[in-house]
Amino acid sequence: MSIPHIHSKLPNVGTTIFTVMSGLATHHNAVNLGQGFPDFPMNEELTELVNWAMKNNFNQYSPMPGWFPLREAIAEKVEFLYHTSINPDTEITITPGGTYAIYSAFTAILNPGDEVIVFEPAYDSYIPNIEINGAKAITINLVYPDYHIDWAAVKKAITSKTKAIIINSPHNPTGSVITENDIQELRKIVEGTNIFIISDEVYEHLIFDSIPHQSILRYPDLLQRSFVCFSFGKVYNCTGWKLGYCIAPPELTTEFRKVHQFNCFSCHTPSQVALAQFLQNKEAYLSLSSFMQEKRDYFSKLMRDTKFEMLDSHGSYFICAKYDRISDEPDKEFAIRLTKEAGVATIPVSAFYQNGKDDKVLRFCFSKKNETLEKAVEKLVTL
Repeated sequence: MSIPHIHSKLPNVGTTIFTVMSGLATHHNAVNLGQGFPDFPMNEELTELVNWAMKNNFNQYSPMPGWFPLREAIAEKVEFLYHTSINPDTEITITPGGTYAIYSAFTAILNPGDEVIVFEPAYDSYIPNIEINGAKAITINLVYPDYHIDWAAVKKAITSKTKAIIINSPHNPTGSVITENDIQELRKIVEGTNIFIISDEVYEHLIFDSIPHQSILRYPDLLQRSFVCFSFGKVYNCTGWKLGYCIAPPELTTEFRKVHQFNCFSCHTPSQVALAQFLQNKEAYLSLSSFMQEKRDYFSKLMRDTKFEMLDSHGSYFICAKYDRISDEPDKEFAIRLTKEAGVATIPVSAFYQNGKDDKVLRFCFSKKNETLEKAVEKLVTL
């Protein structure tokens, strides 16, 4: 009997580092500061609203673009935050998570031979999303140690094959954020071109130090060529819900939904019904930055007693740290040893580079209970 052979569309992709490190954390009973999810309860009011929706029979398919009252609430929020008018009917699509939204945006626009500019270290789904569509990722390193964009390098990388640029702010894994100057440089590069922008803004409300979030939604000239992707899971500490959304102009949304309707079609209705109501509580999302900044600051204070050197983080769940005063091991080897011997799981930042660039930096997730952070640092102090 012959067995069909699969010609892999992703021959270089294996098990993600997140799965590897979380598996090691479980096996060695380590404190998991690796994968980006909270270990504290989400808002009780929101869970009660989901329960209410289920009990009141909001349990069938919602429309393909998403529960309309939720899309209306998102449009109201965008108007409130960014003074931009978004049509909830033609410009917002509810998705099963931000990662799915990014994949669908790439699939809507990419053809074999296209090129996409990707800044590294990069969230690990970007390059596989590009390659599975037959396109090529053109990687540009963010400038270490503050991980800012080298716009001169971007200009040099633009070719007739450049189909899109993907940006991510606040940034995973580094916590860096895009500035107004970055927006101006981006404008200069794409003006008069057919280049699309995919903007990963899943940490929209987790931005610190009174820095304004430079959402693409603020800039109509950029928005007209953009897919802007968001995550409810990262905002409301419910990553397991896998709910997000994509905002794009009508003609781009039409192509996005062509992919969406034959892939997911519809997202979890009770959660959408609950979120539509919960979004009316502006304080629930406006207070998120200060809450998570307190986590960052507390963890950074604890880490002063260790030999790690903390790098700047202005947003997201994450902060990076150099460990060269502890070891000269490659970061992946050090992260594995740290999990096994010290009992703390992290993520090596080289995993976010296609070429494995190793600056001897680990990523820590500080979106945890204070006692979890304390327990981790008690172990790290001994190194």
